[in-house]
Amino acid sequence: MPLIINGRFYNQSYPHNPVFIMRSLYMFFVARIKLLIHKQPYESWYAPEAVEQRVQHPKITWVGHATFLVQIGGINILLDPIFSKASVIFKRLLPPGIPFEKLPPIDVVLLSHNHFDHMDESTIVRIKKEHNSRFFVPRGDKEWFVSRGIDDVHECMWWEMQTIDPAKWIRITFLPAHHWSGRTLFSINRSLWGSWMIEYEHYRIYFAGDTAWGDHFQQIHDYFGSIDVALLPIGPCEPHRWMQASHINAEQAGEAALILKARHVIPMHWGTFGFGLDHFMLPVERVRVWWQMHAERLSNTLLHMLKIGQSFSEKIDHI
Repeated sequence: MPLIINGRFYNQSYPHNPVFIMRSLYMFFVARIKLLIHKQPYESWYAPEAVEQRVQHPKITWVGHATFLVQIGGINILLDPIFSKASVIFKRLLPPGIPFEKLPPIDVVLLSHNHFDHMDESTIVRIKKEHNSRFFVPRGDKEWFVSRGIDDVHECMWWEMQTIDPAKWIRITFLPAHHWSGRTLFSINRSLWGSWMIEYEHYRIYFAGDTAWGDHFQQIHDYFGSIDVALLPIGPCEPHRWMQASHINAEQAGEAALILKARHVIPMHWGTFGFGLDHFMLPVERVRVWWQMHAERLSNTLLHMLKIGQSFSEKIDHI
């Protein structure tokens, strides 16, 4: 469980989390200069596909950044939805892979933590208005939702399981991650952060949210066993000395996949906003090189490098 000190949450291994305001401003300016100097293949990574209203077999569509539409067992689940810009200074490099108005009915929304690029106010308010969804959020975030007229919201602690459709055996479990939270200087770590497991019968989809390296990957494997699909962040990679306190890089995502014994891996958290000092393709290049170098170890794991708007689906005999 996380450390709780004076009403604030902390990681077990690193009790203190730095605030990245000045670093974020520095990285923003450097990233803007790089975008002007280096031509980037943005458009080639945008490939929206048709979206079905309901799907029985697992289908996962990458909307961009850490936003996914997970369709399984006839239920539609949206992960960390952001359909706007991340902030005044961090605009989108590519539009959402599914335009908001083309979303199917959203039954459930899962939030990993309350940073602006994962818990976007304009998106969440619109989802509530147009879809009347149920929200599952980390401990400490419910008040934010209630103050915006959203009452169907459930706070969760790590390892807490919820059954969202008993008839279809669809369950979600809020799990550890190594990160931090906060939307202002005064709210740092006032709410929890984490990852999610979605289960439909014996099929498991793991959503890592934002996380640095930690023993939680082993803990999750020990509890659940093998995982069918792991959605893992691969960026920002640079500067590593700053990012390693709160984000895994492309190579660590590969190691996490091995620990989790994931059959399929879908990279995320890259190519949507200009965070960090990565050039656009750096996380992709690094994860591909690492995958090739460790091909023998990864013989039972497939890498799916989705473009924004593309989907992964799998037909399962027992579903």
